[in-house]
Amino acid sequence: MMMGDKIAGYEFWRTTLNSAKYVVAPMVDQSELAWRMLSRRYGAQLCYTPMLHASVFNRDQHYRTEALQSCPEDRPLIVQFCANDPETFLKAALLAENHCDAIDLNLGCPQVIAKRGHYGAFLQDEWELLEKMVKLCHERLKVPITCKVRVFESIDKTVKYAQMLEKAGCQILTVHGRTKEQKGAKTGLANWKYIKAIRDNVKVPVISNGNIQYLSDVTRCLEETGVDGVMTAEGNLHNPALFHGIDPPIWKMAEEYLELVDKYPCPLSYVRGHLFKLFHHGLVIHSDIRMMVGTGKSLDSLKLAVLGMKERCLKDMEKFQTCPEMFESKLPHPYWICQPYVRPSPEEAEENQKKREATKRPLDLQNIPSDMVGMSKNKIKKRIKNPHKCFDGSKKSHYEKCDSCLNPRGKKCAFGLCKKCCKNKTKVETLDCVGHGIFLKSKIEIKEQCDTKRKELDLLEHRLTAGSTSNEGHQNAQSHFEGHENKTGDSDNFASEDTEKETASACSSKETAECSTAIT
Repeated sequence: MMMGDKIAGYEFWRTTLNSAKYVVAPMVDQSELAWRMLSRRYGAQLCYTPMLHASVFNRDQHYRTEALQSCPEDRPLIVQFCANDPETFLKAALLAENHCDAIDLNLGCPQVIAKRGHYGAFLQDEWELLEKMVKLCHERLKVPITCKVRVFESIDKTVKYAQMLEKAGCQILTVHGRTKEQKGAKTGLANWKYIKAIRDNVKVPVISNGNIQYLSDVTRCLEETGVDGVMTAEGNLHNPALFHGIDPPIWKMAEEYLELVDKYPCPLSYVRGHLFKLFHHGLVIHSDIRMMVGTGKSLDSLKLAVLGMKERCLKDMEKFQTCPEMFESKLPHPYWICQPYVRPSPEEAEENQKKREATKRPLDLQNIPSDMVGMSKNKIKKRIKNPHKCFDGSKKSHYEKCDSCLNPRGKKCAFGLCKKCCKNKTKVETLDCVGHGIFLKSKIEIKEQCDTKRKELDLLEHRLTAGSTSNEGHQNAQSHFEGHENKTGDSDNFASEDTEKETASACSSKETAECSTAIT
């Protein structure tokens, strides 16, 4: 169908989106340009930007520029916003419409931050507001408006919800087959019956989201639901070659991604998050590589971590050829092959949580020192960790002057300088200053180490892979979902399609923890 000069519905899906069936989800801090280009290289036909906050997008030029980073090859592309006000959403959409093929409204994010900000899946009961938001953009934008939603407990209500959005002007519906309560440890399986019911009762293209680990899952979803396309989030993060039906070596995907980051720069935290996903199974074995990824201060240091992982994998591959029983595990492939992370079932997650709580040392509030009496539990914990911790804001620290100017010197500066003078000195003399986080000398040394190690590993890889196809990737293993009844609340293992943000932080012992991003 057509709306004046604007293509819509199936006409839009066929002409502008080229009948895209393989779709990469919007993922906060993870579906940036470099990752989208890697995914497109391996079969993705449609990509979304990360979820963007409409009000921040409107007022912050830097945020807007970074969010809209793209290139001619990055098409078709849909820009996704979260918003709860029609005018704010429209204003952001108008600023973005010349940089994409459609604007998407996020109605699927189930995370706590969405609840606090009152957007995403927490708007799904405000039908009058959503109808107004979609209708306004449908009437005022040059590009189509689309929506990504979650389901209700009731199939009938879910279908009526989809029909309301279609009537308001939504031209493509992406349906995540989980309720907003299904997240984290309670994620469970997505229910494709809800998605099929929507597909049977609306006249616009429908894209399915949930339960995608392998290419075989994509095929099965298309057959069982009749949808027009299939979206994946976490499956793509663990194996960007999923749509090609292969499981390549983890270091190969990491190296290709880092090459694209050189071409399309992004924040270091995004790169770190992707490496944690790609190396997930390998980091369980090689904890020192986990430390390198979690504490790396530059792109070169992360490249060195990738080379370190590649070296371990190649050596283990050599052992695998003569003694494969050494690497037997519950995984479908050896750890050096890209493969999905299978989350514990809700029941298993609850049991694991009880075990962790049982090992926690309780805080003894009965026998605390006299100087801690009256403090909150949080302050007592901080004082126990750091006996010199001062909570008196009136006792301001005394700062000495910089040796080169009148500014206060950095307390931990190696040269007794302020940050500006320290930058100048380290730049001229090629030095490091841990206190100010400047590592110019280290960067050069790391780069030299990378070049040397890369040459050594190329020779080793060539020797190991000569005449074999291991570098071309394994064919997809049978899906974990096959043979299971596709039912909400299924207790079998599953891979979550919730877009969660994965970050890594180095704590006291620099132990890095992984979490996920609220992918929308």
